[in-house]
Amino acid sequence: MNTFFDTVPRSELYLFLVSLIAILFAYWLISYFLRKFGRDPKYLLPEGTFRKLSWPIFFVFISILIRSEALRTILNLNEHQYFFKKTSTILFIFSVTWLMLNLLKIIKKIIVSNYDVHVENNLKARKIYTQFNILERIFMFVIVLLAIGAVLMSFESIRELGVSIFASAGVAGIIIGFSAQKMIGTVLAGIQIAIAQPIKIDDVVIVEGEWGRIEEITLTYVVVKIWDKRRLIVPTPYFIEKPFQNWTKTSSDILGTVFLYTDYNVPFDAIREELTKILESTDLWDKEVNVLQVTESKQNSVEIRALMSAKDSPTAWDLRVLVREKLITFLQQNYPESIARNRVLLEKSTDEQ
Repeated sequence: MNTFFDTVPRSELYLFLVSLIAILFAYWLISYFLRKFGRDPKYLLPEGTFRKLSWPIFFVFISILIRSEALRTILNLNEHQYFFKKTSTILFIFSVTWLMLNLLKIIKKIIVSNYDVHVENNLKARKIYTQFNILERIFMFVIVLLAIGAVLMSFESIRELGVSIFASAGVAGIIIGFSAQKMIGTVLAGIQIAIAQPIKIDDVVIVEGEWGRIEEITLTYVVVKIWDKRRLIVPTPYFIEKPFQNWTKTSSDILGTVFLYTDYNVPFDAIREELTKILESTDLWDKEVNVLQVTESKQNSVEIRALMSAKDSPTAWDLRVLVREKLITFLQQNYPESIARNRVLLEKSTDEQ
């Protein structure tokens, strides 16, 4: 009685076994190096790298195996050659796309892990985070789009249909282009933000009169976290087309101001000394700027500006509040007559004389 293997040509069986062994060896070799580099401190791949790459690589090898003629001969399915080839092609495209997307995430994780956005001087880290967050979405969109196109173009009927449609769709394309102009402009604005970086992740900005931090940047919109925990959703073209304030464009340190309106007989030197004492008594001050100036003289008061520096805008806000309170208390306790007031001159009437 003949068995299944007796009916299979020996050459085809040996070829299939050699192919299978080669694929298994290649998969083991790649897995070995991924595990080794993941443990080596010099390379130290991110946690989960092997798990993210092993399955896509496995399916790449499976797609190659499905395409082999030896497999069809062994299974006695040579008449289904078209089915095997298309399955292999689609599986290969799917696996390579999956592999590229995972590689993109791993590369981003490796690069971003070298920068900490939580440190005091985090300008470079915020630049890297912003660029990779936006560029990752762009590359993912392009990779998936190309993969879908490759799958569709692998079918002859769809390819011919696509060529005929493109040949006769000139006018329709123009109409669609005008209709999608705003969407395309929004996406291009997102790309421009990634390259030019007028804003970055964690930047302190004032948008539409609201003070907040840039929490998220996508291709189509930006999320601004307002100081009171509200979220302001702004289209990306806004930051290209309209003016806005960015308090941390080049550095996070910032100057804070406190204005006082006092009487003309106020002792400026005493207030200047008190400002220095207040700043030296708090950790909110970064010991860079300490200035008190008379910036305006009005009919009934004098405008005094206290200028101070802090490491970032939230600290500057707290420092301004502290200095304002302390200076007002100082004037109340020591120079109450220096507080601004309206003077009224009373003259005796002729009747009283």
